[in-house]
Amino acid sequence: MGEERPSAVDRAADAANGHGQALPESRAPQEPRPAIGVAILAKAPIAGLAKTRLIPCLGAEGAAALQRWLLQRAVANAVAAATGPVTVWCAPKVDQADFVRCAQQFEVSLRRQPAGDLGARMLAAVAESPTSAGTLLIGTDCPGLTPAVLRRAANALRDQDAVLVPAEDGGYALLGLRRAVPTLFAAVDWGSAVVMTQTRQRLSELRWRWRELATLWDVDRPADYQRLQREFPEVAAWTEAEARQDD
Repeated sequence: MGEERPSAVDRAADAANGHGQALPESRAPQEPRPAIGVAILAKAPIAGLAKTRLIPCLGAEGAAALQRWLLQRAVANAVAAATGPVTVWCAPKVDQADFVRCAQQFEVSLRRQPAGDLGARMLAAVAESPTSAGTLLIGTDCPGLTPAVLRRAANALRDQDAVLVPAEDGGYALLGLRRAVPTLFAAVDWGSAVVMTQTRQRLSELRWRWRELATLWDVDRPADYQRLQREFPEVAAWTEAEARQDD
């Protein structure tokens, strides 16, 4: 094939720019995306208080140690996602040692969970969020809420009224909202297998647009702990070591 010759348009562009130099690209400055906060509702890793359904197989100290691992993972993932400020809503009190350690290590804010059922506590976390563009509500039970998942949820919330990550047990592992609406949390059978169904009904009644991400699973029962051990082999040794320190 012969040598490719510049077209008339190319020669005109070279002449306008001088000596065949490439024209600089003109790019409009991108506006920063509004921050989407993460609110973590967390129970303190106290023996006899945390992960009570796992006490028969792990013991009270072992169940508390597992809760400590889940808490640290949830906070670390939320901070790594970098979607916005992270607030840990603490129960029963904010000055528990593990919460204080999280605040110091990850530079997150601590708030005490208010009285009321789960719906009332989630509503308060959204209503008092430091980010006006939206908030992602999570707990500590779902190890699959990785930074990548949290970023996808935050991106979805910028275009939707709500975003959810369904859980295999019929609830949800994440709920993202642009604003706090009490009816979304009213008359919900918390802890049951119909939470996600009821929430979809509330969203439909509000005529909101929402997006659902891939379904994940929580660590609540012995079978869930066995699954956790398969996916995170280090958990068992870590839990046993922490439990011995608590004895």
